[in-house]
Amino acid sequence: MLDALAEHYGHDNFRVLLSTPMESNRPWALEWEGLDVVVQKTLTLKGRWKHPRGFSETTDVHFPLDTVSQLRKFFPDIIISTEMGLRSVLALASAKLRRSSLILWTEVNELTEHGRGRTRGIIRKILARHAQGFLALGTGGVDYMAGLGAPPEKIFKLLYTTDVRRFAAESGKRENPIRLLYVGQLIERKGLLQFASALGEWAERHPEQKVALTFAGDGPLREKLQMNSGPPNLAVEFLGNLSYAHLPSVYAKAGVLVFPTLADTWGVVVNEAMAAGLPVLGSVYSQAVQELVIHGRNGWTFRPDKPEEMYGVIHECLTTPLETLDRMRDSARKTALELTPARVAGIIQGAVTSCLDKSRREGLSRHKSAWLGSDE
Repeated sequence: MLDALAEHYGHDNFRVLLSTPMESNRPWALEWEGLDVVVQKTLTLKGRWKHPRGFSETTDVHFPLDTVSQLRKFFPDIIISTEMGLRSVLALASAKLRRSSLILWTEVNELTEHGRGRTRGIIRKILARHAQGFLALGTGGVDYMAGLGAPPEKIFKLLYTTDVRRFAAESGKRENPIRLLYVGQLIERKGLLQFASALGEWAERHPEQKVALTFAGDGPLREKLQMNSGPPNLAVEFLGNLSYAHLPSVYAKAGVLVFPTLADTWGVVVNEAMAAGLPVLGSVYSQAVQELVIHGRNGWTFRPDKPEEMYGVIHECLTTPLETLDRMRDSARKTALELTPARVAGIIQGAVTSCLDKSRREGLSRHKSAWLGSDE
């Protein structure tokens, strides 16, 4: 998506400023070849996110120190800043000095902001009053920004994407049409222990049916998940961390993606799986599930904090006829392939054009843009 933006505005007119090359809890390889990327001078502290649903996790809190000076060097006409923290406050100050347009990329909603602290809320209300536009992730993000006081006409609904064609390339292969696959970190927030318990209960009640569950990823919950693998007819496999290039073949061997998260801003594995032709058994506490999954058409949705509801959806999934699964697979693939990086870049381009005042719109044919983020 960033490549598409750089192509549109010109590589000399598009710069990405990162607080860190990669978050400490993500063992992913960097891929930014061809982009103008600058890693900022940043102070990083450890924080703790305690959510009302009972999970907690350590987070990296970044304080970029040279945002104003970096933006002064580049002199952008448009600044797109993510996360609405100190980075965005400094971007706002720079935008006012330079008379640039500031667009806030807001990867937040009411669910993901529980337990984040009062100070953060105050800062975000100030930013909401002064930015020229907002790229809000999903319907939840739009509602959250409206609640902060952002004018509705300045909010542009954004959806996440990935290189969907890469995952669709192997979508014709299918070893096991009902093999369940989870891709991601093995952490509390993903709701894995609750899902594994419900799946184990279902397998125990249906000893005549074999069930397969594969975990692609790693994390602190791996040992607990291995110790509670369920009855003999439930086969559980752990693949560990995998390279991005290896993921399409993993999706191709599965039949259904499970994503039982307790809180996620998006969940790009949903895009990947659907592009590969996997229906999604997903939590409504993921923006990706809310926006892309239609129950009974290309997947099944549930609330992971409602055990009876989760058990019922697992039963519905595992008893779906193969002919129906084939139709759901086609529908999932079609949904994902419509959401391309070029389409999402087009939404951002529309927001940029709208947020420039009339005189600047007429005077600038190729805007100079700076994108401020924290990783990848």
